[in-house]
Amino acid sequence: MDIITNQYHQQAKKALDYCLEQTDLSLHKLYAGKVRDCYALDNKLLIITTDRQSAFDRKLALIPFKGQVLNQCSAWWFKHTRHIIDNHYIDLPDPNAMLVKKCQPLPIEIIVRGYITGSTNTSLWTHYQQGERCYCGNSLPDGLQKNQRLPENIITPTTKSSDGDVPISGKDIVAQQYLTANEWQYIQEKALALFQYGQTLVAQHGLILVDTKYEFGKDEHGNIVLIDELHTPDSSRYWLANSYQQRIAAGEEPENIDKEFLRLWFVAHCNPYHDEILPPAPPELIIELSVRYIQFYEMITGERFNFPDTKQLSILERIAANLSGF
Repeated sequence: MDIITNQYHQQAKKALDYCLEQTDLSLHKLYAGKVRDCYALDNKLLIITTDRQSAFDRKLALIPFKGQVLNQCSAWWFKHTRHIIDNHYIDLPDPNAMLVKKCQPLPIEIIVRGYITGSTNTSLWTHYQQGERCYCGNSLPDGLQKNQRLPENIITPTTKSSDGDVPISGKDIVAQQYLTANEWQYIQEKALALFQYGQTLVAQHGLILVDTKYEFGKDEHGNIVLIDELHTPDSSRYWLANSYQQRIAAGEEPENIDKEFLRLWFVAHCNPYHDEILPPAPPELIIELSVRYIQFYEMITGERFNFPDTKQLSILERIAANLSGF
């Protein structure tokens, strides 16, 4: 472990109790999602990214600095992809807070995949193992191996449901009137362009963008824009490029820089879909994931992560102070 990585581990260890689990600001709270809390500010929204770690549609742990990384990472990507499609980003009033345009979310989530992998019920590999060769309207050849590059990037949409995401094909999206044919065509083109741009950019930093989730909405003028988050370790899967071929040849899982290793730990130690109470995540895994979030941010942006002062204000107190001008 190099000196800088060791310092990051020490910072994360000291901050195990310095996490933002929930917010209670003196503003109109619209909702508390899996990771983000959203507040209304006239024709804008204030989104607070907490340190909650979510997977399998439930909270797994609190990860130090995670909210700050996700928030600042999304802001970086939003600024660097406006040449592809406009988005809802306006400003960052706090490391954990983002001011965005109020948009009407579209009822479809877009997952773009470049590789066949995953461990969840909606993962492409899970369905492929079960014998499916047509998934969300995509025809898949026989003989694919787990973690293999797909012949081309594909889109596997899902509908948004309180009972969980439901896979759907583009044909059914239009037929069931979730989107018009023109809207679906536009979103397809922009999602694939965003993903290709992301793959190309991160490849320059030794990363493989494996798959990701996009959400779109309509602004006050009816324009389709990108919303939610963008190419973060929560919405995306990343592997380290320099060891990918060697590990695949050895039958090993690729080295990742996302939350997949924590998901795999829960899969190995419980049934995260059905067990009422989950075992607590080991502190060493929480610290490791915190460090990976920070390393990811630095690899993508080329900027050094700015650690908050954990001895002064709590995160919630700092957010309230930074929002006093509002």
